[in-house]
Amino acid sequence: MRKSSLRRTGAALAAVTSLALAVTACGGTTKNDVKSGGGSAAATGKADPNAALKKGLTVGFLPKAVNNPYFTSADKGGEKALTELGSTYKEVGPSSATDTSGQVSYVNTLTQQQVNAMAVSAQDPGALCTALKQAMSNKIKVVTYDSDTNPECRNAFVSQASGEDLGRTEVQLLAEQIGYKGEIAILSAAQTATNQNAWIEFMKEELKDPKYKDIKLVKVAYGNDDAQQSFQQTQGLLQEHPNLRGIISPTTVGIKAAAQYLSGSKYKGKVKLTGLGTPNDMRKYVKNGTVDAFELWDPAKLGELAARTAVALSSGQITGAEGETFKAGDMGSFTIGKGGVINLGKPTVFNAKNIDQFNF
Repeated sequence: MRKSSLRRTGAALAAVTSLALAVTACGGTTKNDVKSGGGSAAATGKADPNAALKKGLTVGFLPKAVNNPYFTSADKGGEKALTELGSTYKEVGPSSATDTSGQVSYVNTLTQQQVNAMAVSAQDPGALCTALKQAMSNKIKVVTYDSDTNPECRNAFVSQASGEDLGRTEVQLLAEQIGYKGEIAILSAAQTATNQNAWIEFMKEELKDPKYKDIKLVKVAYGNDDAQQSFQQTQGLLQEHPNLRGIISPTTVGIKAAAQYLSGSKYKGKVKLTGLGTPNDMRKYVKNGTVDAFELWDPAKLGELAARTAVALSSGQITGAEGETFKAGDMGSFTIGKGGVINLGKPTVFNAKNIDQFNF
């Protein structure tokens, strides 16, 4: 991956640790998207779906954390797409997934650099809004990916999958593994993560179904997408709730840390774990019996779609309004949904039968 001068001028970046792989990563429809009938900041002009894609654009990627392998994979997908489209890619961002003020500073930096578009995975739904609105007032197109802002603060949001699909399927996966009976907990990322909170709301909605009457959600814990904190939170959950039957961790950092703890403990195979993880991180835990099944999408495809959406916006093919359709290269055609949301597609379930077919 090319390291732009902008990235080099940021705060010194921490080394990637063996546990750092995060799906704060995991994005999805936010609660604002679900409840609001409003659209994105979008659509002041008219879309021309036949407009030629512009070349020579500069698109800045601003992930939650630059030293996070999940975002490295996603942003490489964006870089590949932009190179293919004849435009320039740059990545900037904080080294911590909870450094919201740092994210704001990098939005301002990209605005000052007069990029044509930026793709942002927001640490907080509202904190970046003033800076992003300033960018849009400077005719910079703003795409959020993985984790959304408030809809009025961007032109479009590229979601990994429907937030409802993600929240409900994780409950379904765990319920099957524990025989629809027992205490469960959720190990999330940061308390402010829009994607995590939206999925958790859908998990709670799913649990209201009578078929889950014997399942009790006893706690939502937060590991802040930090490997050590997530490991410690897993340990704490099991100490606090000795009858715990299962854990859902909708973050790649969390699920990997939880799997690492469980695999070396007396709870291995007894306390079930599912959530969102990458095949390469979770393979050994599936093969040693710690984890039965989990799910995710291809982060490189998410980054690619974010890049292609940014170029389509910059070229005038779309404005971000509901119902607009555009072609994203070999990925096919996508239609913008309510609130300016574009869904990548349904998540894939990984288990012992298929995990070796994937490499990311």
